Amino acid sequence: MDEDVDIAVTLLSTRGSCSELFKRRKSEGAYNVLITKHLIDNEVKFKEYFRLTRDQFFSLLGLVREEITVKPYNRVIEPITAEMKLAVTLRFLATGESYRSLAFQYRISASAISNFVPDVLRIIKDKIEHVHLPPPSEIDWKQKAKEFWDNWDFPNCISAIDGKHVRIVAPAHSGSLFHNFKNFFSIVLFAMADANCKFVLIDVGAYGKEGNAGIFKKSKMGKLIQGGTIFPPPENLPSSEIQLPFVVVGDEAFKLDIHVMKPYTHKQAIADVHKRHFNYATCRARRVTENAFGILCHIFRIFFTPINLKPETVDLVIFVSCCLHNWIRDDFIARNPKGPVTHPQHELPTQNMIPLAYVGGYAKAEGFKVRSSFTDYFNGAYYSNKMNALYQKKTL
Repeated sequence: MDEDVDIAVTLLSTRGSCSELFKRRKSEGAYNVLITKHLIDNEVKFKEYFRLTRDQFFSLLGLVREEITVKPYNRVIEPITAEMKLAVTLRFLATGESYRSLAFQYRISASAISNFVPDVLRIIKDKIEHVHLPPPSEIDWKQKAKEFWDNWDFPNCISAIDGKHVRIVAPAHSGSLFHNFKNFFSIVLFAMADANCKFVLIDVGAYGKEGNAGIFKKSKMGKLIQGGTIFPPPENLPSSEIQLPFVVVGDEAFKLDIHVMKPYTHKQAIADVHKRHFNYATCRARRVTENAFGILCHIFRIFFTPINLKPETVDLVIFVSCCLHNWIRDDFIARNPKGPVTHPQHELPTQNMIPLAYVGGYAKAEGFKVRSSFTDYFNGAYYSNKMNALYQKKTL
């Protein structure tokens, strides 16, 4: 039974009465007891609790306060404050706790939490989407490519792309729409990540039962990549006369195209050392998506458990989490301005966010030509000397 239905049944059995538990919200609730009396003066613990710093929390509160504030009225003399609503929502993302668990902590009924959390998520999305996930037309793609070359030694690459199945509890009356090839229910998240493990573009909401090639083809992100509208004009590779188009790098789940590079098969790489060098360079660049997903899951641990919400609310959870992830990464970059912005690789929760099926569809002939040119470049003298110097620097 869905959590919302369970809450409704409980409400019917207790209608007309207000639990003493919720009457003591001010004196016993987590916001007034734990946050305002202890965490507010401890930056480290505050961030551990909410995943945002105090400045980020109150900046976000300033953006959404007006729209999530409810004025007192006859039946509710002291409505839930905007601060509490935002605190509950962020804690929900940070832990994945059930609404019932949060109700006991904050002394707010589970039914009220189930009502305001989707609204708060929707308002957060509207307020910060264009800042932390701007539209493609506002992104400096050449700068993204420069960062990939500086940090991960892959030229003419604007981002890495990957897709994941986000595990959910089977929605009511959904049949097999969300049932995927791994035999559980999921919603598909496609994402493009930059060299600093930030999400550049995301596409959320495809049914788990759909194939990756079909989802990618019909998604807005897929249309942008296949149409080539976001890519700058082709340029020469560094210290080379080879002119190639800008590309994104992905794994075997995507089909090879003029703007999509993926590794050679294991059999091909074993037989040809030059192809192994290409695979090394490609996998080194595309691991930023795995890092980004891993960091996302370890910050917002709601992704460690099957999400028991309506599909449209799950979409909001994923989108807002990605926006907040970018905000946190921006803060990390600002505090670490020197050198490449890397992060220890986090493992994904293997049962709750898994890769797409490795079926990439039909490749295009132009894609083979571009990949062969990249292979020649990665086996050339300039790139080999660059990698040898990098290796020697790391071993010193």
